[in-house]
Amino acid sequence: MLPITHRQVSSSVKSTVYCQDWSSVMSTKIIKMFSRVICLYLLFTTQISCHDNTEIKSEEDVGVKYANRCEVCKILATELQGRLEETGKVHDVIEIGYSLDDVQPKKKTKYQKSELRLIESIEGVCDKILEYNIHKERQDSTRFAKGMSQTFKTLHGLVDKGVKVDLGIPLELWDKPSAEITHMKTQCESLLEENEMAVEDWYWNHQGEIDLKKHLCTKHALKGTDDSCLSEELSSSKGERGKADKSEL
Repeated sequence: MLPITHRQVSSSVKSTVYCQDWSSVMSTKIIKMFSRVICLYLLFTTQISCHDNTEIKSEEDVGVKYANRCEVCKILATELQGRLEETGKVHDVIEIGYSLDDVQPKKKTKYQKSELRLIESIEGVCDKILEYNIHKERQDSTRFAKGMSQTFKTLHGLVDKGVKVDLGIPLELWDKPSAEITHMKTQCESLLEENEMAVEDWYWNHQGEIDLKKHLCTKHALKGTDDSCLSEELSSSKGERGKADKSEL
């Protein structure tokens, strides 16, 4: 048997170490690849995020429930009807049209039946939605209403009594429009733009004959879809509708 030299031993050791290192690297890569496959499987089958291991939540889970199309149309019709009732009290006679000189008289018409009244009533009508609040103690479309909700009345009462209430937001932001309200304003603007001709048709041809809510929502914006929210109203006996959501507090 030939004697093994020092150089041969050193080379053998290096080869062994290299193989072990390569094996370790490959094992690590395989483990990482396998982990990614598992993560993708979990992501698509259980809706679990592999990045932070938190569940993907719905709007209701995080306390936000945006208005549906019926609720948006209902409030738009209510506010536009209110604006038209206000402008309808004006009995002025206005001049319309134009002339190249001051000799020819301009045509006169009643403001109540003018295009100007319609334009002024529509302008900024969706801004009125920012006056609304979320009343989470109600479950139907009446949760969108003006005035402070019963929940926030209670919370403000506690603060006035010196109780420390932590909602995760500064006190001065409590009464600011919520995410649902600001989003509804955008929804309102889109719905109004889509159904502008329906509003004009009602104004010129059906005003006083059919309710704006029915004409705009049932016959046009919500045609063929659920319009049950249009008939939802607050109970006159208690001023509230729906069961209180105790979990909100």
